Amino acid sequence: MDATPRWALPLLYAGQAQKEVFHNEALALVDALLHGVAESADLAAPPAAPAIGGCWIVAAAASGEWSGRTGMVACWTEGGWRFVAPRAGLSLQIADRGHALFHDGTAWRASTIRVDGLYLNDDRVVGERMAAIPDVGGGGVIDLEARLTISAILTALRTHGLIES
Repeated sequence: MDATPRWALPLLYAGQAQKEVFHNEALALVDALLHGVAESADLAAPPAAPAIGGCWIVAAAASGEWSGRTGMVACWTEGGWRFVAPRAGLSLQIADRGHALFHDGTAWRASTIRVDGLYLNDDRVVGERMAAIPDVGGGGVIDLEARLTISAILTALRTHGLIES
């Protein structure tokens, strides 16, 4: 192998006074974490046939080769499993969730930006875009039109999660 599996970073060749061992190990880990994507954060046991370059966040109650590695990033390489202890600020896109997780220095947390909206403390505060509220027309029955428009505004705000339902 002359390049890492995910980002094709070049590896040193043997015969350089063992420097290649450390350099290649570092490149394998950089390759796993640079613009990182984890397949899942919900597996406690290693998958049966992982692809080279595949990574997972080890779930609680880890077993098998992942035993004792809860919360770590597990990456499958040609040399077997490589584990990285997360640090505050590490962010990985999670393929089976459709959004990122980030490490706050203590635990993995869900990203505030997800495909279905913006979240604060896991509460959705902004949802998907809705159709525009139509302009008020006419003027024959101002009170009725005003009430319908205000109702449409409140419905939009509630749907987006900006106000309580």
